[in-house]
This record gives sequence, C-alpha cells and structure tokens, in this order.
Amino acid sequence: MGGDVSGRPAEGQGLFIVFEGVEGAGKSTHIKAVSDRLSEAGVDHVLIREPGGTVVGERARDLVLDPGLDMCAEAELFLYLTSRAEFVRRLVIPALKLDKLVLADRYELSTFAYQGAARGLDLGRVREANHLATGGLEPDLTVLLRIDPQRGRGRQSGEPDRLERERAEFHRSVAIAYDRMASLDAAIVSVDSGGEAVEVHERIWGELSMRWPDRFDADSVATGNISSANEFQRKHPASSGDASISTGQEAE
Repeated sequence: MGGDVSGRPAEGQGLFIVFEGVEGAGKSTHIKAVSDRLSEAGVDHVLIREPGGTVVGERARDLVLDPGLDMCAEAELFLYLTSRAEFVRRLVIPALKLDKLVLADRYELSTFAYQGAARGLDLGRVREANHLATGGLEPDLTVLLRIDPQRGRGRQSGEPDRLERERAEFHRSVAIAYDRMASLDAAIVSVDSGGEAVEVHERIWGELSMRWPDRFDADSVATGNISSANEFQRKHPASSGDASISTGQEAE
C-alpha cells in the first residue's frame, strides 16, 4: 500500500471531521461525546486518534511522546508524518470509500501549529512534507476547541508526555497558530471549550448538525437527560493522553 492518494477518494460520500486544540482543550472528552451520540442514533462512524491507530502509528506515537527521549524538531516532525501516512491510507481512505463518517482526534493542523509555529520549522517545507504524507487529503471540517493554554494545562492529570512538558511559551505559540489558521480557513470552526462541558458539546453538535443534518440529527437526545457537568464527564470519560480514543483497526 503506497503512492499518492490524490486527496479524497472518488467513491462514497464519507465525511472526515477532525478535532483540534491545545493540551487540555477537551478534544478527547468531546470527540467521544459526539461518537457516543452518533452511536445512540445508529450512525455508522469511525473514531480514531492521531498519531496512532495503526501498528506503525502506535509505535511512532510511543517514540514521539516519550518524555525520556530528546529529539530534534525534524525527527519529531517525521515521526508524526510517518504515523499520518499510515493513518490516511489504512484507516481514513478505506472508511471514506465505504461512505463512513470519520472522527479524528488531531490531524495536520497540529503539525502546522506544533512543529511549524512552536518548533520554528519552515512552514512551507512542513506543508510540503505533510502533503506527501496525506496525499492531499483534507478534512471536511476541523473543530478547533479553544481555551487559554495555561488553563488547559491546569485541567490535565496524570504523568505529562514529552510535548505536554514543554514550557508555557511553546503552548502559547501553538494556541496563537491555531487561531491564525482558523481566521483564514472557513473549514475550521472555533468553539470556546472553557465553559460547562454540556454546553460546549451542544455548541459542537449544533455546528455539525447545521452542516450535515442527515448525520447529526438536531433532535437526538444523547445529552438531553444530562443535567450536570459531572454527569457529562461520567457518561463520556476521557483520561489524559487520549486514552479514551479507540486506536481503530487497519483495513484488510
């Protein structure tokens, strides 16, 4: 399996939706909440994380996030892109060809923000390398969960990974880069994730149902009976390090 995937496959009418944000923005919690609501409505979909999801991707993930390793920015970039090349060809493209909805925790904007802006690598060259890895496949929509990076880091629990350990200035650069990209791209929708989890989820669902009402039913009630943030967290648990996100299965 290899070669240029030349963007979106001709077959099928699948959707590719990505959740992005700084550390602690709530990506894992909210992407799982959307997945749970889709499951309750009987909507066929795939929930995957990046980096990861494939055998190669999980090994790359272990390396790039290992707090015991010191690596140059270029090595970090190519580990992410190694995972992404497999992720696109073995998970995303096969699912789209089957007309499935793909929900992904992180994709290319993370690379532009973390390795481009925060690490200081030349963004033009980063984009070129990313295009080779993705074959030009772009999401239908990216949901950018926005929160002050210091507040986001304060939400996290457990042992921080290699990137989570970076200085505050690094995470501030990531946040600024995300906001800049969102201001220039209509396919990125920004959602303030600093409020109550239930309210944030409903804003996300509203953005999705407005665009694709056939897949995201505005009248579904997955959170309708949830009366508190604590109940929301109990129903849609997400621990540090994306542990709640399915790693997916490679296409046969």
